[in-house]
Amino acid sequence: MEEQTITLLKECNSGCRMAVNSIDRLKDFVMNADLDKVLETYKGQHRDLEEESSKLLAEAGQSGKQPDRLATAFSWITTEVKMLLSDDSAQIAKILMNGCNMGIQSVSECMNKCPAASHASMSLAKKLVKCEEKLMEDMKKFL
Repeated sequence: MEEQTITLLKECNSGCRMAVNSIDRLKDFVMNADLDKVLETYKGQHRDLEEESSKLLAEAGQSGKQPDRLATAFSWITTEVKMLLSDDSAQIAKILMNGCNMGIQSVSECMNKCPAASHASMSLAKKLVKCEEKLMEDMKKFL
């Protein structure tokens, strides 16, 4: 499997793991049943995409990429501080929307840097970007 394909798959895999971890962290603060249901749906979608990327990586003899430790720590600290200041649904929606925006940028940048990546990896990356865009859209009603 080509280097660009592996790079793109690892970026998708890492992004999905980061999303699942973020959703898990935020679910502790959720008081709104509708928001909780939306988060569970997207957590499942991100898990499915992570599994798909892991499978494609395994076929190439590669393993998934753990999210960057610094980014993970920064995300955790930011989430905790913001939730201490305001622990309502609007704050959770804002945090998730910011995370989606970062994920879209990261995956889109990787797609642009890896134009020779396989069709399957590009398709997966596009699905992930669409998932993030839809999550952002669905969070607007909680603002």
